[in-house]
Amino acid sequence: MGPFVDCHSHVVPSGDDGAATIADGLALCRSAAEHGTAVLFATPHIWPYFTLTAQREQELRDAFERLRPRAGLELRLGYELTPARPLLAEDPHRYVLEGTDRVLMEVPFTGPADLTFELAEHIEAAGLRPVIAHPERTEAVLDDPSVAAELAGRGWTLQVNATSLTGRHGPEPEQLGWSFLEDGLATVVASDGHRTTRPAHLDDAYRLARERLGEGAISLFDGSALGVDVTQSQTASRAASRGA
Repeated sequence: MGPFVDCHSHVVPSGDDGAATIADGLALCRSAAEHGTAVLFATPHIWPYFTLTAQREQELRDAFERLRPRAGLELRLGYELTPARPLLAEDPHRYVLEGTDRVLMEVPFTGPADLTFELAEHIEAAGLRPVIAHPERTEAVLDDPSVAAELAGRGWTLQVNATSLTGRHGPEPEQLGWSFLEDGLATVVASDGHRTTRPAHLDDAYRLARERLGEGAISLFDGSALGVDVTQSQTASRAASRGA
């Protein structure tokens, strides 16, 4: 099973609701590796009320560099943007998923999706590609699932949470998540792992997806939809280990 690429997790201490300590982050990374993940993106929250100040960026980058050599997998840095009007004046290259041309952003959990479209357009105008996190868990999409179809119709990548597929967030997100995969609207599954009680695991969701969708389900988990070559990453990692 695996290797998996997980583009959405909160394993680096950054002051948000993810890992609180380096020890917690290490436990999350190593557990992810044990469950088949080879490349894990740490994506601290960028919230309207919790921005990426110079001090916060330095602190989380320091934490990331402490975690990376001990993580037991390839750890990369990115961010998860909650749409906010000030982000429309920023260069989104600051927030890319490391080694890609993708920017992870979400539909807000409550309220309309208007700013989601504006931020995605801003990212696209900068020559980058938005990845829309967990639409199946948001009020705007639960109220009107055609919003997800419109997002996907713009050519933007939709990412469903593994925990939605396993039923952790209730029957409506579970049903919507599966429908987005079955209809081809969503092309990526990620963990959105936050803490040891909500770890960054993809294997259970992959088993379910393979049962429902067939062997092609691996493309939802292997990074191919994000332009990440996990085989190349593993080869580079082995070479670095031999040279160490």
